[in-house]
Amino acid sequence: MERPLGNLLGLKHQQVRQLERLYRRKVPPGELVTPELARQLTEISWDLHRQVGLLVDRTGAVACVIVGDAKGLLIPELPRMRGVKGRLKGLRLIHTHLDGSPLSHDDLMDLALLRLDAVAALTVNPGGLPGAVEMAHLLPQAEDGRNWTILKADHVTRLKVDFDMLVTSLEEELARVGRADGDAGRERAILIGVSGKNRAAAEDSLAELTELAQSAGLAVAAAILQQRPRFDPRFLMGKGRLSELVIQALQAGSDLLVFDAELSPSQVRSITDFTELKVIDRTQLILDLFAQRARSREGKLQVEMAQVKYLLPRLRGRDDALSRLTGGIGGRGPGETRLEIDRRRLQERLQRLQEELNRVRAERRVRRGLRRRHRLPVLSIIGYTNAGKSTLFNALTHAAVPAEDRLFATLDPTSRRLRFPREREVIITDTVGFIRNLPKNLLEAFKATLEELEDADLLIHVIDLSNPRFEEQMAAVDHILASLGLTDKPVLKVFNKLDRVDPRLAALQARLHQGVAISALDPATLPPLLTRLEDQVSQVAQTIGLHHWAPTPEA
Repeated sequence: MERPLGNLLGLKHQQVRQLERLYRRKVPPGELVTPELARQLTEISWDLHRQVGLLVDRTGAVACVIVGDAKGLLIPELPRMRGVKGRLKGLRLIHTHLDGSPLSHDDLMDLALLRLDAVAALTVNPGGLPGAVEMAHLLPQAEDGRNWTILKADHVTRLKVDFDMLVTSLEEELARVGRADGDAGRERAILIGVSGKNRAAAEDSLAELTELAQSAGLAVAAAILQQRPRFDPRFLMGKGRLSELVIQALQAGSDLLVFDAELSPSQVRSITDFTELKVIDRTQLILDLFAQRARSREGKLQVEMAQVKYLLPRLRGRDDALSRLTGGIGGRGPGETRLEIDRRRLQERLQRLQEELNRVRAERRVRRGLRRRHRLPVLSIIGYTNAGKSTLFNALTHAAVPAEDRLFATLDPTSRRLRFPREREVIITDTVGFIRNLPKNLLEAFKATLEELEDADLLIHVIDLSNPRFEEQMAAVDHILASLGLTDKPVLKVFNKLDRVDPRLAALQARLHQGVAISALDPATLPPLLTRLEDQVSQVAQTIGLHHWAPTPEA
């Protein structure tokens, strides 16, 4: 026979036997609890002077008997998922209250965090008779700021509810609401930003995270920003807000939380354990997005290297079961743990990736040397992600590089020859886009690609003028250039998407930054850019000693 759980210290053998007999009871599907079981429960609770609770599944079987103290009880760890995303656990908690108090805050938190079908509190009257009852269940959608509703009756026999029908309709409504916006087939996520004092900057960052999530193929169920004077070292945000997030995720049919921050390994574990939801941070989202976009062998190597570097410090063992012997007879000591084996394999993989990337860098140096021997100036297009770099590259070179209205559509650099109207040629390269707070591991992994910028004679900084955050994006690109040691490179600022903004704004920005305003989709706006590029390349060619850079003879 199954044993009761919880506070059994000091109980007599006969009392434990009474608790064990509760496992034999059965509740009809349409009832919350039978009057007979309610009375048995309150009598035992009165005798023990402790709260006693039952977890009952949807077949009406008692899955667990729990004993607490006079003020509360602790629910044991439950299975993490019932097998269907965004669903309730399929268990209801019925427990006693010795002091006649209503459902407590802890009861309602258990309802939310454990995604229970319902939580009910039975009042224990003198002599162990059952008294008033309160039952709470979650709502498919918040109503007037409430995520649950409470039903009351002065006795369990007068609680008029068809429990089976209630749970069925609740599950159906949750499923309907979760797929109401037509995002079937896509993983649904709730995005979370936690800010200090600068709310405007946090809102901009969260808006960008939304674009990243959508580009990665996620359906964004909600984007939430919480302001806190201090960040919680374990959960980043308050437990109360996290509890609300669990309910919101259930109502939205989401099982993924994406934080607009770089979470430490311990924070990911704490939030995951508390919410029982999948948790990733901004860095992991960007890495996943890069992994989707990488097409070339080099791009895939760089992304995998960044992922391995991200994963290494996040490995951990959960219990002693990981201390498995790997050797046979004669092995000394406990052997390597599963964790140590995984870490060692990742380190070996990291070393092999580094060696392969070194070979790639050597191949690139050879190609760059060949270009240099032809004495052609090199132009590199840089800029914030989704600024229109690939569109401009295609317009200038008549190439067919994929250009899409989404973040990081281009990861693999592409080079083409560009002939100016005066018959002079240069090499022009399309590069990966930049973003604020670019993960350090990703920046290091893409050094093989970013080395192309070191050999560039002119950088063409493309700016999306239609983006309300274009000034912050310009600053972010400048910051990354500084971190790469490229501040001495000549830069021409090109303000793109002229067709989407007031022409006066474009003219002002071009004048302030000595740049050019264009629309990469409109060839009629490109001649002034070509003229500026040719003039600047002529100046650069003289500076670096390409005095013979002259018009190419006509074919």
